[in-house]
Amino acid sequence: MQSQNKVRTVLVGCGGMSAAWLEAVRTMPDVEIVGLVDIFEEAAHKKARDFQLDGAIISTDLSSVLDQTQVDAVFNCTIPEAHYEITMTALKHGCHVLSEKPLADSMEHAREMLATAEKAGKIFSVIQNRRYDPAIRRVQHFLAAQKIGELTTVNSDFYIGAHFGGFRDHMEHVLLLDMAIHTFDAARMLTGADPISVYCKEWNPRGSWYDHDASALAIFEMTDGIVYTYRGSWCAEGLPTSWECDWRFIGQQGSVIWDGGSRQQAQIVKASGGFTSEYQDIDIPAYETQSIGGHAGLIREFFTCIQNGTQPETRATDNIKSLAMVFGAIESAESGQPVNITWK
Repeated sequence: MQSQNKVRTVLVGCGGMSAAWLEAVRTMPDVEIVGLVDIFEEAAHKKARDFQLDGAIISTDLSSVLDQTQVDAVFNCTIPEAHYEITMTALKHGCHVLSEKPLADSMEHAREMLATAEKAGKIFSVIQNRRYDPAIRRVQHFLAAQKIGELTTVNSDFYIGAHFGGFRDHMEHVLLLDMAIHTFDAARMLTGADPISVYCKEWNPRGSWYDHDASALAIFEMTDGIVYTYRGSWCAEGLPTSWECDWRFIGQQGSVIWDGGSRQQAQIVKASGGFTSEYQDIDIPAYETQSIGGHAGLIREFFTCIQNGTQPETRATDNIKSLAMVFGAIESAESGQPVNITWK
C-alpha cells in the first residue's frame, strides 16, 4: 500500500484549519503529502508554498488527484456540508480517511459513510482533539478508578461571548452544531457511558448578536443510570468558562469539579451520620500518557493504526454516538419533546 514506507496522503480543504494538520505532519517522516485540493485553487497553491510542498499535485477535484497518483490516506478538512462527498469519494477509491469534526452533516449520511468504510476495509476516524488534552485524561483516569464511587450525575457549563462575525452569526443551531460536539464527546469519554435520550431547550437571549438560537440547555439520560446536563451559550458576556467547560461529577461517595484547565478538586465522604456528612479532600493523581495533545496526537495515532492494522480511539464507529447526541438535541429543541437517541 505504501510507497517507500511512507503513507501517501492528500489534504482536501485548504482553509485556515488545514495549517494545523500540515504543521503536525511536518514532524512525521513516514507521511508524504502528495496532493492538495480546494475549490479555490489558489488556496491550495498557497498551502503548498507555505509548507514547501513543491511536489504536491494541486487540484479543485479530489477524484482527479486519486486517479493521477497512488494515495493511501485522505485528510478531510472541508466544511461540514462537504464531509460526506469527500469522505465517500476517498473511501470508494480505497483510501483511509481522517476528517475534521463533525463526522457528517446528518445521521443518514453518517451511517452511509460508516457502511462504506466497513465495506472498503478502511479506517475512518474523526479529529476530536480535545480527547488528547492531558487534563481530561487525568480526570478520566481518576473517575474510572471510582474513588468517588459510581457516577450518578454529570454537569457541564459552557459560557463564552464569542464575536466571530461571518457565517456563524447566521447559522441555525450554532452552539449545538458547531461547538457542543466537543463537549458531548468529552462527556462520553469521561463517563464511559452512551446516550439514551435527550430533552433540549434552545433560545436566543436579548442582546444576542446571532440571528438564531445561541444558547441551549440539554438533559441527557445515559447508560449506567447517569444523568448528564449541558448548559451553554455563545453570547454570554463576562465571567467566561474555559473552552473545555466547567464540570461537576457526582458519585455515590463524593464529587469532582474541574474547570476545564488546571483546577481539579475531589472530595469524598469521611464520615456520615449527621445532617450533612463530613468530607475530606483527596488528590487527583497525575496521569502519564503517551498521547500528544492537539491535532498531532490524533494524526500520529491515525497513521500508526494504518501501519499496524488497529483502529483509532476516535474511529467513526464510536464518534457517531457523539454526533447522535448533537442531532438528538437539535431534534428535541425543534419539537419541544424528549427524543430517544439512536445511531444504528
